[in-house]
Amino acid sequence: MKMDLISFDGGTPGSLDVSDAIFGLNPRQDLIARMVRYQLAKRRAGTHAVKNRADIWRTGKKMYKQKGTGGARHGSKRVPQFRGGGRAFGPLPRDHAHDLPKKVRVLALKHALSAKVVSGELILLDKVEVADAKTKSLKASFAKLGLTNALIIDGAELQGNVQLAARNIPQIDVLPVQGINVYDILRREKLVLTKAALEALEARFK
Repeated sequence: MKMDLISFDGGTPGSLDVSDAIFGLNPRQDLIARMVRYQLAKRRAGTHAVKNRADIWRTGKKMYKQKGTGGARHGSKRVPQFRGGGRAFGPLPRDHAHDLPKKVRVLALKHALSAKVVSGELILLDKVEVADAKTKSLKASFAKLGLTNALIIDGAELQGNVQLAARNIPQIDVLPVQGINVYDILRREKLVLTKAALEALEARFK
């Protein structure tokens, strides 16, 4: 499959052949949804906790006599029935991550990339480089390309000026190619791949 290659100044230096095995698939929403669920579950902190009756400090003295009061039989104020008592069956710290086969994760990324091609939201860029780390000038360059909500994937290393200039632009994310992931692809309208990123992806999935 051939796709147009554009330059950072808006020109069209040519076109590139992209792999149909990566960008030409019929997107499967079920695979993409499984991968998003996997990513979001893995990043949960799981630090939620409550105090159960063993964690509450209260006197252990029996509240009132066992019989003759006409009320229920209680022996502790730490129980969940009383205000200030421990909580029953509350959440405990745990890991929310679950397993997903590597083949499914790889396939989900390919389908997410193909989904961007199908929707016309994939842009191939020659390279992303700026002379100065100026947010205003980089934002203006992105605006010329129509990028107001985008994920930009560059090669193995990002240019330092681009990193500094882009980190304060809302709804614009810049990542090295090893950081590409399904969730970030879907949460932005446009996906921008540089020539270096495209070559790295095709080598990775070869």
